Amino acid sequence: MNFAESQRNPGKHPTGLIIVIIMHVLLAYALVSGLAKKVVDVVKVVEAKAVDAPPPPPPPPPKDLPPPPKNLPPPPVYVPPPPVDVPPPPIAPQITTTPNLPPPAPEPRIQPQAPVAPVATPVTARPAKFNANDPACKPEYPPAAVRAGATGVTKMRFVVDATGKVTSAEIVGSSGPTREHRLLDNAAKSTIAACPFTPGVDAEGHPTGTTVPVEYVWKLE
Repeated sequence: MNFAESQRNPGKHPTGLIIVIIMHVLLAYALVSGLAKKVVDVVKVVEAKAVDAPPPPPPPPPKDLPPPPKNLPPPPVYVPPPPVDVPPPPIAPQITTTPNLPPPAPEPRIQPQAPVAPVATPVTARPAKFNANDPACKPEYPPAAVRAGATGVTKMRFVVDATGKVTSAEIVGSSGPTREHRLLDNAAKSTIAACPFTPGVDAEGHPTGTTVPVEYVWKLE
């Protein structure tokens, strides 16, 4: 196929160009593969020679060294130096001091104390009194005063001797102005005067007669 025909048949030109390129590629691959195989073979041969080669011999000793001298004198014998007498260091004298302590203080003597006489408890004078909770000392409410609804406070004064007996009684304040109130006053005075009293004592604790004020409250339950 010449150039003129290829120009006349333009459809066949690209096909021939592709074939030429493929042939060049194959040729280049063959060349590269052959060269790579040769390089590998050379490297293997070099490594085998390096492994099988014997180590190099040691260098020979120098030949110009002088022979060792003969008839040398023996080494000198070691003689120790003579001992030197060194005087021992002086011993420092030991000084012992005794502290001057003051004499111990005498133990205090405990003087026996004289027994203290008991102090008499002072006695407070008190008047006579009676047990207001004793049922015998509670006056009865007069029926007339109950019907009238009378209430109030009866104030009385009793004189009690040293034995606890009432010697006199009087009303110092009435419970009210009516007749029923007077009934209340008389009932309170007569009942309390008959009630037993505890006698009073003086400042020395002796029984004595006293005056006892009493107030009785009247109230309806």
